Amino acid sequence: MSQDLPTTSYALLGLLTFGDDLTGYELKQRADRTLRFYWVSPAMSQVYTELERLTSHGLVKPRGAGPNLRSSKYRITAKGRRALTRWLEQDTTDFQVLKHPVALRLLVGHLVDPERTRTMLHRHLDDLAARRAELEQVRTSLQGADGVGEPFRYPSLVADWGLEYYDGERAIIEKLLLRLDEGS
Repeated sequence: MSQDLPTTSYALLGLLTFGDDLTGYELKQRADRTLRFYWVSPAMSQVYTELERLTSHGLVKPRGAGPNLRSSKYRITAKGRRALTRWLEQDTTDFQVLKHPVALRLLVGHLVDPERTRTMLHRHLDDLAARRAELEQVRTSLQGADGVGEPFRYPSLVADWGLEYYDGERAIIEKLLLRLDEGS
């Protein structure tokens, strides 16, 4: 089954495991509040495409389906939980590839004025601070439901990971700026 589904399908299945039925729109909203910090938040059209695929595999079940499937609420099925669990239990052998637009621009920074590169890195620091503040709000919203055995225990661990990731990214960029200043 795992070969039939893209990772985004598993991500959406995972977002349906918190006990509530969601419309495609609500699922997109949840993805925007969560996935965007560490994975790609799918476009609305992709959410509906994946819901159709998951429904055809019997991994989710639409409820309240009228003439418009977009108004249906979706629930993960037992078969969907089993497929998601199998996917989670698979060994991951691929190492994450750093796909970073700022790193790519820095790679060829010798083609522009050094001040332009510094400005780019400072702007990235500002963006990191903003994104970190957004994730901090998400993390705060999970408090009280993030203890052992609580429904948002694992999402809170991911939020903590993200916060530390942003802190590490900030430290890296600050060191790069110091190294750029050495050459001035």
